[in-house]
Amino acid sequence: MSLFKAGRSEDKIEQLIDYIEHSNHIVATTGAGISVGGGGVTYAQMLFSSRGSGRMKRGEDYYSSFLPTYLENMFSYNPSYSHYALKDLEDEGKMLGIITTNVDCMHTIAGSKNVAEIQGSLQVNCCSSCNKHYDGYEIWKQENLPRCEACGGEILPWPLYSHIGLWDDDVRKARNWISQADLILAIGTRGNYSDTYWSYRNRDAAIVQINPGHTGFDSIADLNIREECDDVFKKLTKRRSENG
Repeated sequence: MSLFKAGRSEDKIEQLIDYIEHSNHIVATTGAGISVGGGGVTYAQMLFSSRGSGRMKRGEDYYSSFLPTYLENMFSYNPSYSHYALKDLEDEGKMLGIITTNVDCMHTIAGSKNVAEIQGSLQVNCCSSCNKHYDGYEIWKQENLPRCEACGGEILPWPLYSHIGLWDDDVRKARNWISQADLILAIGTRGNYSDTYWSYRNRDAAIVQINPGHTGFDSIADLNIREECDDVFKKLTKRRSENG
């Protein structure tokens, strides 16, 4: 049961505003649905299209056929409207943190500071030979496969290097934030990764889901908004501005 209930309005945007205005420790959990509004492809789409026989490509062939296609999208398209809206909530002091399974760094590019990328991202990179870290997405802004300055080995992004393993530092952040949340926004994500972080949530936190499709959040959300997240946040921004 949540700490508060939204007002009696049947207008779901007004209900969302009510939740936000009565919250000071908002945590957003985001998935691929928040990124597609920016125009790019998701890493999952590119990953599965690259597997072929079921094994992920590596080396120069991998870089020339797969990664640049993804990176071209990543650096050619902007974060979505929703990414920037969450950054604005952080600037207001309402957003405690963002938990995401996305690896595209778009929350960081949009300007959010408190982001837990629980499956790592293209900001977490490692030499496949000597394990030297090269963190920051800027390393991928080049035409050739990045090589380790220490040993010459291939530099791989964490999701590939770890076979889509968890990034423990950010998992700890996610658990800490969600344990303090008074409002959880589930945006464009289908699952809650229960044992990874969801089971650590504050059970009194209200849950609002923003997703046009049906997901595992349907039965536990206090409010389900069946729309694309960019459309919701545009309406939200406009209404909050009108309300002063």
